[in-house]
Parts: sequence; C-alpha cells; structure tokens
Amino acid sequence: MMTARSIAGDKKVVIVALGDSTTAGTPFFLSPLESPPDGHGDPEGQYAYWMMRRRPGWKVMNCGIDGQRSDEIRARFDEAMKANPRYIIILAGVNDVYQGYPIHEIAQNLQWMYQQSKGRGVIPVAATVLPFNEATSEQSAKIRELNELIRKIADHERIPLADLHAAVSDPQNPDRLNGSPDGLHPDIGGYRAMGVALTKVLDEMEAARPH
Repeated sequence: MMTARSIAGDKKVVIVALGDSTTAGTPFFLSPLESPPDGHGDPEGQYAYWMMRRRPGWKVMNCGIDGQRSDEIRARFDEAMKANPRYIIILAGVNDVYQGYPIHEIAQNLQWMYQQSKGRGVIPVAATVLPFNEATSEQSAKIRELNELIRKIADHERIPLADLHAAVSDPQNPDRLNGSPDGLHPDIGGYRAMGVALTKVLDEMEAARPH
C-alpha cells in the first residue's frame, strides 16, 4: 500500500496554490500575501492546510488574494513561479464572472498559465470554479460554462483536473455551496473537501512519477 511517506519521499514537494479568495481562505484566513509574512487567522480555513495535514511531506504555498480576477492572478504568475514548485494549482475566474467579464477571456488567461507552467517544467493543476450562494441564475450559468471550458482545456493540454466545484457544492443544488458562512465562500468543511480532492489528484500524479 502506498503511503504519504513513500509518495513524498524525504524531500518536501513544493506546490504553489495560485488563486483568489477560495485559495487564500476567506473569510477564515488571510494568506501570507495578504498578511505577511505568515498569514493570519484560522489555518483550517484554507485548502493548503488540509493538503499538508494529509501529506506532511508537501509544502503547499498559499498564494491567494481575495477579490482578484484571472487577469490579476495571471499578472502574479511569474512571481509565484519563483518558488520552483513541482506543481501549481490554478483556481481563478469566479470574480471575473461576478464582474461580468467574458468567459472566453477568463479561459484565455487560464490556458496561458497552464501553458507557461508546462513550458517551465512545472505541472499545472486545473481547478473548476466554485459556486456561490449569492450568484444570480445568469452567473451560475456562466460558472457552469466556464467549468466546461476548463475541463476541455485541461483535456487538450493533457494536464490534471481537480473538480473543486463538485467537492464543495450542495448535492441537492449544485449551484450552491454545501456550507457557507457568508454566502460567498466555503465553510471549513468545504475547504477541507477541496484539500482532499486536490490531494487525491496529486497522489495520482506522484504515484505515476518515476522513482
């Protein structure tokens, strides 16, 4: 049976978590970029915490900033890559949808980051965008459209995909979060579910690596 230790080995696996509020851990946690140097708040309110709790051999760097659109996250891409990660998790687009930006522009920003990662020898992990309870029916429809595009691009680029929308959505109403403190972000259980889903994806990638 493969264990976390056998997967991670003795050296820390560096993973960059690049995104907006649902990467930062809003409203429970301020990321290190929002509250230097180490962040502030309840660490359980970030998916990075749950990934490292399950896999102590991983170092997941929280590079989330609340409220950012995909173009703003793209502008921080080069800085995030300075950490020389093995993987970069890219979760972006919900703020674009909220602000009415075109879906194809979001997809272009995401695909650019996926391709740049691959070109630099880093494995990008595409992540579907989360629902939020305050979304209008039009916004929810755009999130579904965007997520379908993310799936298609991930398949085209042959990169791993984490369905975080499915991980946190209400089974009875997928356009809503299964639990939320503010109608906009997941509850602690949601962030934990995101961490579990991402850990599963990366476990599969690590198991396929030559050792």
